Amino acid sequence: MAFSFLGIDANGVAWLTLNRPDVHNAFDDHLIAELNAHLDELHTLAQQGEVRAVVLGSEGKSFSAGADLNWMKRMVDYDLDDNLADSRKLAKLMHGLDSLPCPSVCRVQGAAFGGAVGLAACCDVVVASEKAKFCLSEVKIGLSPAVISPYVQRALGERQMRRYALTAEVMDAPTALALGLAHQVVAAEELDAAVDAMLTTLLGGSPQAQRATKALLASVAKAPDAEATREHTCQVIARLRVSDEGQEGLSSFFDKRRPAWVEHHNNATEPRS
Repeated sequence: MAFSFLGIDANGVAWLTLNRPDVHNAFDDHLIAELNAHLDELHTLAQQGEVRAVVLGSEGKSFSAGADLNWMKRMVDYDLDDNLADSRKLAKLMHGLDSLPCPSVCRVQGAAFGGAVGLAACCDVVVASEKAKFCLSEVKIGLSPAVISPYVQRALGERQMRRYALTAEVMDAPTALALGLAHQVVAAEELDAAVDAMLTTLLGGSPQAQRATKALLASVAKAPDAEATREHTCQVIARLRVSDEGQEGLSSFFDKRRPAWVEHHNNATEPRS
């Protein structure tokens, strides 16, 4: 049985879905392995321009309860090397999601606990239902949100991260929105429409420019005012301006028409997979 599935629609939108609703989409080593395989494929397809955006979602009422209880029971008997190997697979998952070349949207319909907060923080845009709840619950069971901490702290900021990582308080959807973990909160029945609207907005951008922008922002975040970073930003914009898509974008703007990549999106009418 597959614990997740991947579908790609005619618009080049990939729908990556956690499929363990009976355990609130908790993840274990099997699900992590599946997601890593899917993300390896998506990196290749996105770099080739065949995938324009990725939506991470899940089946059932919960987004994800974090670590699976049976998996955690097995980990009790792991030695240090086993735990390191296990943690590195989770780290690969977070990095793979965070570094996707194309835009990513996280659809959060319910509870997102533990590592699931990391999944949300690794996506470019988080659209949440008003029923969504987020919690860094690890300290309550003697653990730490260690692997996900770089991504969640980037979203929350250091000051708020200290509070919520140490208290394990539950953040409701409005709180997550105010703190920057979520970008948009909507009524439960409007969640899919909001995700679709966000995808329409994202698909209006140049695929090449979006790939370049994601890579640029990751670089700038590491050293925002370094001389090498400043030169890198100049190189990126100069190359985009003379590229085929850059020329098409400028020409379409001055010609008052839609660019080719938007026309392609409008002509693709197949429903999501």
